[in-house]
Amino acid sequence: SRPDAVGLLDYYLMDAASLLPVLALNVQPGDFVLDLCAAPGGKTLALLQTGLCGYLAANDVSISRTKRLHQILHSYVPKEIRETVSVTSCDGRDWEQLEGGTFHKVLVDVPCTTDRHSVMEEDNNIFHKRRTKERQMLPMLQLQLLMAGILATKPGGEVMYCTCSLSPLQNEHVIERAVEIAETQFNISTHVEDLSRFRTLFQDTFSFFSDCRLGELVLPHLAANFGPMYFCKLRR
Repeated sequence: SRPDAVGLLDYYLMDAASLLPVLALNVQPGDFVLDLCAAPGGKTLALLQTGLCGYLAANDVSISRTKRLHQILHSYVPKEIRETVSVTSCDGRDWEQLEGGTFHKVLVDVPCTTDRHSVMEEDNNIFHKRRTKERQMLPMLQLQLLMAGILATKPGGEVMYCTCSLSPLQNEHVIERAVEIAETQFNISTHVEDLSRFRTLFQDTFSFFSDCRLGELVLPHLAANFGPMYFCKLRR
């Protein structure tokens, strides 16, 4: 990637399946958008490239990863667009205490087992026995982050939950539990949106798992080596 005439880099490399949650979130003109786990910034860039965000809050718990997010925004985004973005570094699970019920659209791209990288890389692999406890606690962390996303959303707003994991425990089970907790503990009714049209729209590009009970799951395939990417949308 090389700087263009105004000094901005001209492309950002990312897995094509990572764009699906952003497209499915369906940002509308002037929407207030929250990217709850934003770093390193690929999906944040994609949200800005829709040209529709009235305001974007980009947050990540890691200060070092947030620095990377700042670098990405300065390298790819014009100054006048950056002024519509607020970058914070706080625990996403606490977001409701900061700005509850204020966003039209929320993206919750949670930490997960990152299955593709875990298969290909030995360094700091989450499947190492030293990280067993951390791995076992992931679904609880994911649930807490999704609940924060639901609470941050306006009534009528939408929350997009996504992982790059194949595990139902990190995918459908988290959705089911969040819907239950929202109803029983917060008296919030949430509806799982039907995203099956994405299978039709992108059937020539991605390989979709046919038996996903909630949301959609892109499977890496020899003829379509993208993903894994699970994405599911809830409407509050």
